Amino acid sequence: MNQRELAPIAAEERARADHYALLSRLFHSPPDATLLATLAASGRAIVAADGDLARAWSELASAAGAFDQQAVREEYERLFIGTGRPAIFLYGSYYQAGFLMEEPLAELRQDLATLGFARLAGVGESEDHIAALADVMRHLIVAGVAVERQRAFFARHLQTWVERLADQLEAASAAFYPSVGRLLRSYCAIEVEAFSMA
Repeated sequence: MNQRELAPIAAEERARADHYALLSRLFHSPPDATLLATLAASGRAIVAADGDLARAWSELASAAGAFDQQAVREEYERLFIGTGRPAIFLYGSYYQAGFLMEEPLAELRQDLATLGFARLAGVGESEDHIAALADVMRHLIVAGVAVERQRAFFARHLQTWVERLADQLEAASAAFYPSVGRLLRSYCAIEVEAFSMA
């Protein structure tokens, strides 16, 4: 997507895109020291805010300030990579069908092709990885794709399973990623509500 050819978007839509970008980044790989510091500093900006999303942000900021890059990297690898089977799967088909690389992934690939997305050469993760799906949503928002198409994609490929992923993250024996799970849950709940009113 050529960003220079895109029309400017409203502040609310930019905030939506930024939330998806952050979620994508946090699930794609463990945050580096710069991102952890940025997240920790963000807590000061939301002290007076209220609601589930503000609380989730505050918890994420606290967690980011409490742990260093190496500790978070070790947690990421233990939860999502592991030896053999990961403790937590990050793939939609696992939650939708009970197995990886199942029919929901084929349906997703069809929808991505219809939207004009193609898998990058050399990418090892399948398209139903939560980081990839969050990044698709970011692209749809930034490109100004109609809300109806955004809602359809979200409902079919995220809404059906993302809460179960959040459940696993929040219940994990971990220090940083439970707060990411709360951010995922609270943000997606806002998306569901907003799409229902659109």
